[in-house]
Amino acid sequence: MARHEIRPLRRGWTTGACAAAASRAAFAALVCGRFPDPVSIRLPRGRTASLPLALAELGEGRARAGILKDAGDDPDVTHGALVVADIAWAVAGSGIGFAAGEGVGTVTRAGLPLAVGEPAINPAPRAMISETLREAAEANGGPPPDVLVTIAIPGGERLAEKTMNGRLGIMGGLSILGTTGIVVPYSCSSWIHSIRRGIDVARAAGLDHIAASTGATSERAVQRLYDLPGHALIDMGDFVGGTLKYLRAHPVARLTIAGGFAKLAKLAAGHLDLHSARSRVDAAMLGEMLATLGADNTATRGEALASLVAARAREVALATLSGRTAVEVAIVDREAEFLARVGG
Repeated sequence: MARHEIRPLRRGWTTGACAAAASRAAFAALVCGRFPDPVSIRLPRGRTASLPLALAELGEGRARAGILKDAGDDPDVTHGALVVADIAWAVAGSGIGFAAGEGVGTVTRAGLPLAVGEPAINPAPRAMISETLREAAEANGGPPPDVLVTIAIPGGERLAEKTMNGRLGIMGGLSILGTTGIVVPYSCSSWIHSIRRGIDVARAAGLDHIAASTGATSERAVQRLYDLPGHALIDMGDFVGGTLKYLRAHPVARLTIAGGFAKLAKLAAGHLDLHSARSRVDAAMLGEMLATLGADNTATRGEALASLVAARAREVALATLSGRTAVEVAIVDREAEFLARVGG
């Protein structure tokens, strides 16, 4: 490869796609006594996938198959995890049911697209699995299947500690996610999904004040200030635009946006994606702000500049929200102390 050539980032498969492929392989073994390997499935939007098996076990009235998740070049916490589907015959007429196995969480809080007590297998993966099994049954000349599908991710409870599932009320493990079946590297779709579900959970709980923070330090400062419950805290990272746009359609009464000076200076300049690869601090804007400050004391000028940045960032946030939510912007230093708070 020439030095100037850049290798395209490799796409991968969602946990939902892996669960659907594992389910098809297990169902095939249950019906025909053998596991297809690799196993092919049809994804949403007319795409297909062919995935190799990593586990195949056939027993009396049930079968298990597993797929090692390949997330491509995306830094997905579940990359390399084993996604297992256990298929067992169920009572005639019961249709396709779902259960959470080891490492897959259970919904314990309202506001998610699943009822409390349901396994955290999201609606899109459920539909993908169900369609895959119906297609497999039809291909074998059989009626729609009556089976219980148990999805497991061994070690998933430990992996879930690196996600926002606990705040969302998903306990005991990971969620089975994916709307298209395909992981686009660095699209951070699971992070944006967690932001949206976090807002949904806060609204369902009747909270009138949530805090969206760019990192752990700013979140800690806001939680200390307001004593907010965990499900009022949104880890938005760099996705302030995605957070604000979702809140525009799903408003809460009051929002605190908290972050470091540089991140919120980007918001003040109108950037809604705060990642370093996609936006830069506007030095000219900061220079203009400094020029309006007449104080000689460096500390005073720093505090005043932070207040100007917070005020400008608040204006951008309010404009994005279309005025449906009261907004506070808080700039926090590395010691979790407030440099400025505007709109509180």
